[in-house]
Amino acid sequence: MLQPDIKKLLHEGTVIPAHPLALTEKRSLDEIHQRALTRYYMDAGAGGIAVGVHTTQFEIRDSRFNLFEKVLSLAIEEIDKANLQRTFIKIAGICGPVEQAVKEASFAKAIGYDLGLLSMGGLAELSEEELLERTRKVAEVIPVFGFYLQPSVGGRVFTYDFWKRFAEIPNVHAIKIAPFNRYQTLDVVRAICHSSRNNEIAVYTGNDDNIVNDLLTTYHICVNDEIIVKRIVGGLLGHWAVWTKKAVELFEEIKRVRENQQIPAQLLTLGQQITDANAVFFDASNQFKGCIAGINEVLVRQGLLKGRWCLLPEEEVSSGQLEEIDRIYAQYPHLHDDHFVQNTLSKWLS
Repeated sequence: MLQPDIKKLLHEGTVIPAHPLALTEKRSLDEIHQRALTRYYMDAGAGGIAVGVHTTQFEIRDSRFNLFEKVLSLAIEEIDKANLQRTFIKIAGICGPVEQAVKEASFAKAIGYDLGLLSMGGLAELSEEELLERTRKVAEVIPVFGFYLQPSVGGRVFTYDFWKRFAEIPNVHAIKIAPFNRYQTLDVVRAICHSSRNNEIAVYTGNDDNIVNDLLTTYHICVNDEIIVKRIVGGLLGHWAVWTKKAVELFEEIKRVRENQQIPAQLLTLGQQITDANAVFFDASNQFKGCIAGINEVLVRQGLLKGRWCLLPEEEVSSGQLEEIDRIYAQYPHLHDDHFVQNTLSKWLS
């Protein structure tokens, strides 16, 4: 079961960065910078972290690297050492067929993770019914955070019925909607509202291309002549792996605006600036081929990583992507938190 304080924060909504992977030039784990990243997210005010997810690189599970357990353990060690006087949600990425997913969930639960972000990627051979049964098996081990991953990075399109049945599974507590598609996003929200557990499911945006709009939108869905009100309460985002302090400040502003129910036009303008930055960091013009390397490059510029290296050498920035990152830095200096990082970096690296 989910701890009451974790459940409360999850449903109130918070900032959850997807944790990157720090590597040396030889593509081995850089433990110092891996720990520094976790410290950065905590000090930036994030409400949790997600480790072992796409941004962490799915390849950490490959036997040639064997980093899944190590990387998840390092984050837990740092969170424990920080002795935070606030609730902090610990989410572990869960992948693979049933046996692998249950094994990963068991390990994550044993070392202190609160929820498992369950990816459906790489399982094209499984039917929707088989994926629902897989979810039930994982939910018997750890509270589940569902994940609608966009097809361009390994996900697939699911039916409305799939998400309605997914929401009915006991011990599913949240769903991250990340298809980068308005129609599919609406499918999930409608499905949750039509489920008997609509009050038990927190909705998070993973649509890095539409962060601000998602967080400002309240859905009114008619269910049996009753209006169910549902909001995307927070974000679990790869984009929030960088410039996290500013993301936290933005989220707090959005929460104030939601309470006042008056959306200033400049907030929508800011949202489009963030989308512009995300298109560059995620390499949208090249079908997201350079997305992990792009995130890493920004962290390199801040000093939080020594290099943008990925486990697979072919994972690199695309032609012109570095110049585009230069443009984003020059055009939107109000989006980055470089000053905050520079003032605290030596502590995180110690």
